Amino acid sequence: MWLNTLLLALRSIRRNLMRSFLTILGIVIGVSAVITMVTVGNGATLSVQNQISGLGTNLLQIRPGQRMGPGSGSSSAPLFKEGDAEAIATQIGGVAAAAPQSRTGGTLVANGRNWASIITGSTNEWLMIGNWTLAQGREFSDAELRAGASVCMIGETVRRELFGSSPSLGESLRVKQISCEVIGVLGAKGPGSFGNDQDDLVLVPIKTLQRRITGNTQVNDLLVSMADDSDSTRVKASLTQLLRERRNLADTDEDNFNVLDTKQLADTLSGTTKVMTTLLGAVAAVSLLVGGIGIMNIMLVSVTERTREIGIRLAIGALEREVLLQFLIEAVMLSSLGGLIGIALATGASIALSNLMSIPYLFDASINLLSFLFSAAIGVIFGYFPARRAAGLNPIDALRHE
Repeated sequence: MWLNTLLLALRSIRRNLMRSFLTILGIVIGVSAVITMVTVGNGATLSVQNQISGLGTNLLQIRPGQRMGPGSGSSSAPLFKEGDAEAIATQIGGVAAAAPQSRTGGTLVANGRNWASIITGSTNEWLMIGNWTLAQGREFSDAELRAGASVCMIGETVRRELFGSSPSLGESLRVKQISCEVIGVLGAKGPGSFGNDQDDLVLVPIKTLQRRITGNTQVNDLLVSMADDSDSTRVKASLTQLLRERRNLADTDEDNFNVLDTKQLADTLSGTTKVMTTLLGAVAAVSLLVGGIGIMNIMLVSVTERTREIGIRLAIGALEREVLLQFLIEAVMLSSLGGLIGIALATGASIALSNLMSIPYLFDASINLLSFLFSAAIGVIFGYFPARRAAGLNPIDALRHE
């Protein structure tokens, strides 16, 4: 009985191919939209997490001013000193490394070319905290750090723009008013979380930047890497207390610095993208309901067109449940076929959008399976009422129908 019913349903669908295609179009659009939105959203979430984690390992970034962004008051707040980073690294438990950081912009000249870039002054700990690797060369020696020697490491963008295919190690690079030797090339990181080019920089010892470029001993911000097993809340509390003491703040004074936890930032941004993904998926799911209504409408038309056929089947002994099953299977096959086509289209669209947006493509088996089952369920729900109407026809009235 099941095989015969299935063959009848397939014959009916094949008899009206164009109408069948237009019937499932709503299901195709709905399934493909839901899967595409969720897949791209998951890829965007992972991209945000990767870019934030690329800033550093369990990174705390400490800046002058009471809060981040415009109006933070950072211009009036005192900057840090190099000794602040040393005190954090030696006096606070749970800290893996701490590094001072000063930055300024300037023009670089080498190999007959010039390039405007960011000049960063720090220590070797800056590399570990920021998850930087050396593609070529070496780190600063202790003597170079103490003396403020004229040595530097360059990012991949600077290497490409100034040296091209020529060797860069050991070459001379003019950084604003000083000339330094390139002792290392940093491994490429690519775009940052805010669209900036992380590889467009030159790293020099912080004393070199202070004595020969900026002419002061101030530090713009502090970078702190927490140990993997540390309690971030306790570390931040200890760090805040230490800096308040070093900056001579009274108990009634507000902090004149702020601590940014990149892990919390990543969680916040990831939560936002997940909410947006869920919202877009829910909006796209509405088209599935529209597609279900389209299936019910076409099935009602089909019942009307085939009233005489139904009457003949009932008159020669077909049971009501057999007629009900025939039309129900037909509706489920239409919606399931739409679900399969929608999954195929969604896969192609998701890969294309992921490449266009430069985010990873993540195949989510659960959302694909859920969308297919939901499309099949729509066939059952919206196909039942036309099928019930067909099964409930009076054979005599059906035979009289023209």
